[in-house]
Order: sequence, then C-alpha cells, then structure tokens
Amino acid sequence: MDDAISRRTLLRGAALTAASLLVSGRLDASALLRGATETDRERLARWLRTLRADGLARESTALGRAVARAGELALGSPYRAHTLEAYLAAGAPHAEPLTLHLDGFDCVTLVESALAVARAARAGSSAGWAEFAREVERMRYRGGVRAGYASRLHYFSEWILDGARRGLVRDMGKELGGDEDRRPLRFMTEHRSAYAALKDDATFAAIGEMERSLDDAPRHVIPPARIPQVQSRIQTGDVLAFATSIAGLDASHTGMAYRDRAGVLRVLHAPLSGGAVEVSRSTLHGYVSAIRRATGIMVARPV
Repeated sequence: MDDAISRRTLLRGAALTAASLLVSGRLDASALLRGATETDRERLARWLRTLRADGLARESTALGRAVARAGELALGSPYRAHTLEAYLAAGAPHAEPLTLHLDGFDCVTLVESALAVARAARAGSSAGWAEFAREVERMRYRGGVRAGYASRLHYFSEWILDGARRGLVRDMGKELGGDEDRRPLRFMTEHRSAYAALKDDATFAAIGEMERSLDDAPRHVIPPARIPQVQSRIQTGDVLAFATSIAGLDASHTGMAYRDRAGVLRVLHAPLSGGAVEVSRSTLHGYVSAIRRATGIMVARPV
C-alpha cells in the first residue's frame, strides 16, 4: 500500500508458480496442500517449529510476540506488489481465488501472513498449510467469507473494524486517544481505472456500496505529535496502519510495532521503497513523521 493506489501485487501464470497459490471457490484444505509449493511448505514448517521452540505457541503468551517473531523470520524477503490481483489477468473478477505465498510480501500480506503463522502455531503440532490458509482467509475477507473481489477488505480501516467485530484484533485507536476521522472513503470508485476488477460494472457497484456502508464507521487516528505520549502502551506485534490525508483513502501503508532489544519502538514492515521486509532504522514516531501526507496511525492488537 506504499503506492496508495494498490494494496497488493500483480503476477500471473508461470510467475505465480514459485510462490503463489490460487484456489477457486471456497477454501479446500486438500487442494491447498497439493497446491502449495515445496518451498512454501518447508518455509512454513520451519517458521512454525521456530515459534513453538521459542515458547510462542502457548496460549499464555501474548499473541503479538508470536506475530513479531513471524515477522522477524520474514526479514529480507522481497517486496512483491499486486499478487492478489494476478488472477484478474484471466478476466474472471467474480471468482476471487485465495492467494498465498511466503517468499515475498507487500505491506498487507506481510501483516496477514505473520498473524496467520502465529495463530497456526497455536493450533497444535500437526497444524500446517491448511491451518495457515484458513487463518489468512478469515482475516482477508469480510466476515471471513471469500465471495468475490468485493468481499475482500480493501480499506485497511475496515480490515481492523471487521476483525475487531469477530474477535481477531482489538481496535486500540479510541483507547489510545485517537482523533476521529470521518472523511468518506471513495478512493477506489474515484480511481476506477486504477483497479482492473472495477472494469466490471457489477463489481464497481459492489465496491461503491461497500464504501458507502463505511460512512458511519469513523477511524480513530493517533496523530504524530501524540505518539510519544502513548508509545509505552503500544506492544510488539500490534498492527499499525499509517493514516493519510489523501482524499478518499484511509491508510497508505501498514506494518507491525516492533521493540528492539533496547526497547526502542520501531516498525517491522514491507516497504516498497526498501524492496524487502525490514525493521525501520527510525523510531515509530520518526517514521510516521517522515511520511508525506501522514496524519498518524491506527493501531490494532492481535487477540
């Protein structure tokens, strides 16, 4: 979401075979197990073993710690844009597949993947790709139901809202004293040509209806100047969305809060500018302050 217009990345055919998994219709565990590349399965198995060995799969451990550890395991992975839109090249906007990969991320797929790995680690020692896939699907789609392009949570503030309603995350914005942002979200419909799926009139209408449904759901944004006052209450593994003043848009980037060994609060994320998953050199406050048109942060705690 660094480039504001797109949340995800674009790849199709042979380019997808290395790291993407496309599954039509509803989630099917056996198909996922067959479709996952050997590299992806090995990577997931290694990450799950690491989280369990580190004691981060225990229910008594804050989930955010496991989320941040999963993010650490992804450090250095390349930034990969528009992967979730790849299937649109085939001209089938009504049947969105579940796209999964662990060898490259954009800012949102990194967050979803880290949370899914952390949750799968707690599902038992036999948990693997199917559990990981289920966790991604229930975060990525409204109500956890994948029913076409419009069912995806395209605006990250709705990703937080929908997840909070279903007990997947806790919206910390109001609790941390965030200011209400009631600007209507219309970025997608006002930039129709930037979204391949919106060439389809029915999909365009569905996205417009979704945008209007969010008019009564204000976002709570913690402005940059207030971050130093609340940063002690932000935990490692909390999900961060970087709010923007761009007309019709809620956030331009996402990542995870990360406290280094010295306790300094930084950002673990997949930035387009850096080309790979990294921990920011600057503090959270410094990072937000340097973003052009940033209005602050939205915070959600994995639960």
